[in-house]
Amino acid sequence: MRKTKSVSQIIAAHTLTYFNFLNLVLCVLVLISGQYKNILFMGVVVSNALIGIVQELRVKKLIDRLSVLTATKARVIQVDAGTTDPERIMSAEIEEVPNESLVVGQVIRLVAGDQIVCDGTVLVSEGMEVDESMLTGESVPVHKNIGDELFSGTHIVAGGGAAVIIHTGEDNYASKLVEKARTKKRASSEMQDAINRIIRYVSFALIPIGAALFCIQYFRAHAGMSDSLVNTVAGVLGMIPEGLVLLTSISFILGVGRLAGKRALVQEMEAIEALARVNTLCLDKTGTITTGALMVEKVVRIREVSEAGTDENEIRRLMEGIAHAFSETNVTGDALKAFFEDTKPYKVIDTLPFNSRRKYMGVVFEEAGAYVLGAPDFITKEKQILQKSEEYATKGYRVLLLSKVDGMTDMPQDLAGVEPVALIVLSDCVKEDAPETLKFFRDMGVQIRIISGDNPATVSAVALMAGLEGGERYIDATTLPTDPEELRRVVGKYTVFGRVSPEKKYDIIRAFQAGDPDDVTEDDKKSKKQGCVVGMVGDGVNDVLALKEADCSIAMANGADAARQTAHIVLTDSNFASMKNIVKEGRTIIGNIERVSALYLTKTIYSVLLCVLFVIIGKSYPFIPIQLSLIGATAIGIPSFLLALEQHDEVVISGFLRHVLRISLPGAIGMVLVTCVVQILDKVMMLGPDVVSTLNMLLGGAVSLGVLVFVCRPMNKVRLAMCVGMTVIFVGACLIAPQFFGILPIL
Repeated sequence: MRKTKSVSQIIAAHTLTYFNFLNLVLCVLVLISGQYKNILFMGVVVSNALIGIVQELRVKKLIDRLSVLTATKARVIQVDAGTTDPERIMSAEIEEVPNESLVVGQVIRLVAGDQIVCDGTVLVSEGMEVDESMLTGESVPVHKNIGDELFSGTHIVAGGGAAVIIHTGEDNYASKLVEKARTKKRASSEMQDAINRIIRYVSFALIPIGAALFCIQYFRAHAGMSDSLVNTVAGVLGMIPEGLVLLTSISFILGVGRLAGKRALVQEMEAIEALARVNTLCLDKTGTITTGALMVEKVVRIREVSEAGTDENEIRRLMEGIAHAFSETNVTGDALKAFFEDTKPYKVIDTLPFNSRRKYMGVVFEEAGAYVLGAPDFITKEKQILQKSEEYATKGYRVLLLSKVDGMTDMPQDLAGVEPVALIVLSDCVKEDAPETLKFFRDMGVQIRIISGDNPATVSAVALMAGLEGGERYIDATTLPTDPEELRRVVGKYTVFGRVSPEKKYDIIRAFQAGDPDDVTEDDKKSKKQGCVVGMVGDGVNDVLALKEADCSIAMANGADAARQTAHIVLTDSNFASMKNIVKEGRTIIGNIERVSALYLTKTIYSVLLCVLFVIIGKSYPFIPIQLSLIGATAIGIPSFLLALEQHDEVVISGFLRHVLRISLPGAIGMVLVTCVVQILDKVMMLGPDVVSTLNMLLGGAVSLGVLVFVCRPMNKVRLAMCVGMTVIFVGACLIAPQFFGILPIL
């Protein structure tokens, strides 16, 4: 279950911050000066903290409720301690309990797709294969027999069985190592990286610039202790981008809450931005554009007189034995079990579970011998059979080949004595909402790539039925180049990839992220933005490697534990169609933050420039805190929250800082220029301090409101009303209470 912050942690996160401490120090300085009206800025600080706490507490309640739905549970077998008889263990009742409730000595049931959460010892193995790459770095699954150890953090990739728990919690073998090893790649956040960089630079500059500003005003401009303190506070206060920090955190928090309402559990807030910037979305066919449910359409005997000596009745008996030989299940297994009765025609003496690497399963019967069932092209090289299989595949059917073999082997190339018996033809239905969903992504400028373990012709046919543009461009992933640079040149030419192994999915994701080397410019290399921002949707163990590597990974709640634990976002309704609303919400959140960040950075930049300028010329800072509070409220604070609530689905592209500076830098320079003009006029015309203060206030407000108008482009009725309203408030405040704001009466 996703761990959210405690109430105390939330309160601390919004109160015990560097900027809050700095504001408190500035407040004390203003109190010392005796000009109490200038502590009005603390009202904004307190309000910001309260808003952040209340909003995050509300979201915490929603996320905690939602997390229960996706919490990982273990299947505890109700047997007496010390029981080792496999039949008694596997036939006993099973109870699902939360992982945190597990205790040493309990026996747990394990199936393919489970993540192992406690160290244990295998009591029953039904062809159990475990991926221990998180511990060992070795990607080849490890066969587990009775008595073998299982380690937390690893997961079952094939087969299943039962194990007794020997360690829990921190007592698990190398639990710290496992925690590091299973840490997924964090969702990328270009925006937060840029904001954190700005905050770091400003933080370093605050104290020396503030000290220099005070010294210049007190010792050189002879402003007096009270005025020197207030003017210094005004200069430092303007440099603090606290509103930007608040807006970003609140937007992300509210975004997590809104996405939770759309049945999406965000496990990393940065994933919202990554999702908004995704321009290539990779997904499996099953459960996304198809329902995921399969149905056996027919059984096609290979030859009239089979070399394996089988007729239609014998084929059915063999399939009945194979279909019910495995206790773990998947959609293909469910379809086979539904079509073939559980008559137990032969005694099963050995099994080889299906996995996505070898593409087949196997059973050894005591009376009938060994048989394998799986992808035809992984079992036989007979052209006639492969051609027949391809004919069905091009019509959108899945095809399995049943073959008699001399003996089971884990590697397809080692199969010997292969005697094809029958083709099992299955159908897969396209989801009703798939065409609309795919069209949405096409309109949003997101390229869809289907990455499936099925026959590429089958996947292509289904993709075309679902209306996927370019679905006819398919390739068998086993024929893709192994050289990374060559793979980068090839992947962009195809929309559908079939017969994809877990490792190849990983390679394809990386190839899309890197981009075609022939299309990468020198500017791209410098900016490190060479390829695509890749999203990956998956639900199985075979998707874990790709989910880890993707910029934003999305898993289905009804998928494998390992996939849910790895993903940045979990769809709690397991419905790919809900991605439409999720992408819209993500783009809205990030687009709004980018739009209003320019407002906050304009103030930060011009405050830094003005502080440096007035230190150089040795004059008092041109604004007092109360004036900046009015300018900040009308041109930045209130508009930013209104703009942050807007709904739109504009395309979010890379280059956050560049986009923001394109607006904020000219605005900040404009503010510095008008302030310099006022200083020159004062020098020439001897205007006096009151007139200078009034001009600074009015011109500074006009420039800030001008930046607001620029940010609101393209203007609509709501934005126009907001701009007019903020202008009225600013002018009204100057007219009604000029003395309060330290300016001359205008009327």
